Amino acid sequence: MTVLILAGSGEARQIAQYCARWGIRAIGSLAGATRQPSKLSVYTRHGGFGGADGFRDYLKAHQITAIVDATHPFASNITRRSFEIAQEMGLPLLRFERPEWVPMVGDHWLTLTDETEAVNYIKPGAVVFLATGRQSLPKFANLSHARLICRQIDPPDSEFPWPNGQYLIGRPPFSVADEESLFRQLDVDVLVVKNAGGASSRTKLDAARRLGISVLMIARPLPSGALSVQTLAEVEEWLDKWKS
Repeated sequence: MTVLILAGSGEARQIAQYCARWGIRAIGSLAGATRQPSKLSVYTRHGGFGGADGFRDYLKAHQITAIVDATHPFASNITRRSFEIAQEMGLPLLRFERPEWVPMVGDHWLTLTDETEAVNYIKPGAVVFLATGRQSLPKFANLSHARLICRQIDPPDSEFPWPNGQYLIGRPPFSVADEESLFRQLDVDVLVVKNAGGASSRTKLDAARRLGISVLMIARPLPSGALSVQTLAEVEEWLDKWKS
């Protein structure tokens, strides 16, 4: 029996550690979105599967008997495809979905369903800090009236696509003090962020609250319909049936 861990979240590393500790045969899978991702405690493959057919072939070739989907909350295509194929092949699949962030007293949040809606809430000349990742950048092409700063982990392969913006390279974690200092330095007016959840990456929201910065929060995609849990304890309980 082999469990496939679809990684991409910080919690995926902890899930892999649990499998390694308890002798649960597991393979980790990273899509390759980050050039130097943190290592997992189990054998790990890197890169895509080659579409739905490639995923089916991989599951069969490696005799995968269960799947834990611990990808990023916004990796909706991977999550949906994995669930559909797991159902088709009769494989048990568990989706780990960390709790969403919720606003606190003093927060100035506005929830959007898509990044393209941000244009309706950003004034001309505003400095906008994009913490949504480089894959979302094309959706902000309509913000030519604002100054854009896009933070990403890896150095870019090309120049910023528009003259009104720049890349900022940084690898998390970032403390609240770090984020507050950065936002002051950049004179940020608006923070755009995906509702990924998690304590370690909430620091930018805490800094925004301290500084009175407006936050445009991108809502999560609709759930796939897979069995879903929100705690690692629940994942571990589900995995216990595959202990050797």
